[in-house]
Amino acid sequence: MTSRLGRTSKIDRTVSRRHFLATAAATVAMPAIRASAIEPLKRRQPSHLKLSLAAYSYKPYLEGDEPSMDLFGFVDEAADVALDAVELTSYYFPAEITPDYLHRLKQHAFVQGLDVSGTAVMNDFCLPPGPEADREVAHVRTWIDHAAELDAPVVRILSGNWIQGTSDKELAKRVIDRIESLLPHAEKRGVILALENHGGGVTTTAHELLKIVRAVRGPSFGVNLDTGNFHGDDPYEEIAQTVPFAVNVQVKTEIRRAGKSKEPADLAKVIRLLREARYSGYVVVEYNAADDPRTAVPRIVKSLQSLVA
Repeated sequence: MTSRLGRTSKIDRTVSRRHFLATAAATVAMPAIRASAIEPLKRRQPSHLKLSLAAYSYKPYLEGDEPSMDLFGFVDEAADVALDAVELTSYYFPAEITPDYLHRLKQHAFVQGLDVSGTAVMNDFCLPPGPEADREVAHVRTWIDHAAELDAPVVRILSGNWIQGTSDKELAKRVIDRIESLLPHAEKRGVILALENHGGGVTTTAHELLKIVRAVRGPSFGVNLDTGNFHGDDPYEEIAQTVPFAVNVQVKTEIRRAGKSKEPADLAKVIRLLREARYSGYVVVEYNAADDPRTAVPRIVKSLQSLVA
């Protein structure tokens, strides 16, 4: 705004300066708000649990050079057992993924009465800096975009594999830095990254997982709790420690305690722990036991349906 002589007035300069200072202050303040470390999620009672099924459960049918089932067929299998949603594991997508394919798959699930609860990727954020590590980050970024097209709220990610000769502190730093580098894009696309407790890396125990989770600063982040992946003396105690940070839960039918063989999971206890922590969201069946999933999954789903009813 200028005077009739074309000069900026003193009042205009004051207003402009105030506007600049306010804008600058807001710009400086925003990262501080977004950079807070994750805390346990505040949820209301009673918890609301919805059942989903991971495509990984049908691994024998979906993998191989000539799989006998594709993801459309998997969605049909999930619809037959009256679930709420499906988790579309990235491993079983075609080599070339187009927006048209993603939209058709999403619409097929919708017509069958199913949401897409999330997707899951394979990644390694423990790798040393370099082109290979950059490709891992780019891979997850691509799947954030795919998840957004699918209307999937969550992408399950991994920390990566432990590397001999590299300290746990350095590995954790790599994982944290790479997750944080992706969170602005995840927030922009409306997708949450969920870090899984996964064997072979730096998130094997609840203590290791939560140490990393609490260090990550940024929005759109939480825990993907896999109930079968804690192998300490008391896996249920580790589940209880982790649930307050969970944005997605994958339930397995077996657990393995330290130094012991696998045993059937106490699914009633698992559901009770979720309810006690006020967890609300998807409970995803991720079946990986010995029986044929086509016979085992319907039985497991029926049991869980009675527990969450």
